[in-house]
Amino acid sequence: MKITTKFAALERVGVIDVGSNSVRMVVFDGAARSPAYFYNEKVMCGLGKGMSETGKLNPEGRARALSAMIRFAALAKSFKVQSLTTVATAAVREAEDGPAFCTEVLAKTGIEVTVASGVEEARLSAQGVLLGWPGADGLVSDIGGASMELVELNSGEIGERLTSPLAPLRLAGVEGDLDTHIRDTLHDLRKTMSKDYPTLFLVGGSYRAIAKLDMARRDYPLQVLHEYKLSRRRLAETLDWIETATLDEFRALSSTSVDRLTLVPMAARVLRHLVDVFDPKEVAISSYGLREGLLYEQMPEDLRARDPLIEACLFSERTSARFPGFGAELARWILPLLPDPDRWERITLAAALLHDVSWRSDPSSRAEECFDNASRGNLGGLDHTGRVLLAMALLHRYRKSGKLDKYKALRPLLNDEQYKGAQIIGKAMRLGASLAGGDRTVLRRAKLVQGEGTLELHLPAKIAAFGGEVVETRLAELARSMGLESRLIES
Repeated sequence: MKITTKFAALERVGVIDVGSNSVRMVVFDGAARSPAYFYNEKVMCGLGKGMSETGKLNPEGRARALSAMIRFAALAKSFKVQSLTTVATAAVREAEDGPAFCTEVLAKTGIEVTVASGVEEARLSAQGVLLGWPGADGLVSDIGGASMELVELNSGEIGERLTSPLAPLRLAGVEGDLDTHIRDTLHDLRKTMSKDYPTLFLVGGSYRAIAKLDMARRDYPLQVLHEYKLSRRRLAETLDWIETATLDEFRALSSTSVDRLTLVPMAARVLRHLVDVFDPKEVAISSYGLREGLLYEQMPEDLRARDPLIEACLFSERTSARFPGFGAELARWILPLLPDPDRWERITLAAALLHDVSWRSDPSSRAEECFDNASRGNLGGLDHTGRVLLAMALLHRYRKSGKLDKYKALRPLLNDEQYKGAQIIGKAMRLGASLAGGDRTVLRRAKLVQGEGTLELHLPAKIAAFGGEVVETRLAELARSMGLESRLIES
């Protein structure tokens, strides 16, 4: 991976998603390639509730949705949103009064609603997954209130796209054996999508609610939904539990809204059969979907090709660090210390770009703040192991002494080699930042050399004044983490 410090600004972009169950506005701001959520608001309207019987939008839901749209229009204006895109999906698409609703929204808000077809909705959801998983390979399932879409991803390219009525609000009106209906529909879809899919990417609020329940049941230590992965066995256990649990039991484990939780049993039923029919090796949650897909839609190809993690870290360094541009130099300086540098390059660069962004915080809280920002922050292109690696590296960049009791819960997500690598990166960043004080030319002249049982820091005469007691102490800390003795050599 080439280390670069290029970045691109992205104007403030607003997206309104008029779904069958909820209406949400998201305003993206700031970082190129990796979405920064300036504002995010959702109203559970239930537009598609009862539509199977009436053929029309739910009257109460329609009134709530219109009220939400009026508010969103005012908010978008106050936020000076430069681009506002509004997309309606299955409920508005299929309801007899869908066109009338869109006309009313336009008249009362000035917002033009684009009604997406089923396959267009599928494409946008897949693009959302690609925003977080560049080069993703597998099958996307996006479940809403009134439809479920399936999309193939072939190493980052969107393939076959299908839509179906396998969604909670639609299935509630099915007569006869519901499980047979779901299986038969999925087998029909499987005839078109006949490949092997290594990963099933799940998009949609009902799937996310299932993942939250799974996390709570197993006391999972990292409460981040994006890239949360479930084994087939563990998922089956949670789906079995959902089948017999009550709404009160759901609420005891999850902060998800009651309106959403009431859809969980039906979504779980669909998911069980979906996994059986398509037989993926693993299941992963995507926090990005249609709304992020609309953001992706507006990106030029060269921007799409960039790494979302590195782009987010570059933006943080540019806006928050004391010495923008120093992080890439620091990463180059550190990499030779690590076994198999190519494998560590991306995490090392991300950590180095973030190593100074919390400098304004109280010194006693910097380690904790950096750890929390990395482990919980909105970072795409980073799985849970990568999050903890990055968080641990930043923790060790600031931590002077003391036990890691607060962070022990996340330690099992790393093996011993990964944890040691995070320590080395963190302590090397601490040394490099102290030595150079933000001066890139110092790092270019100073050399770290691993010898037989030693780690040597060579300082040429022109930069010898940058050495000193603090540098020697931090060199010794780094050497100990590598099982070596330290030597500071001025030449």
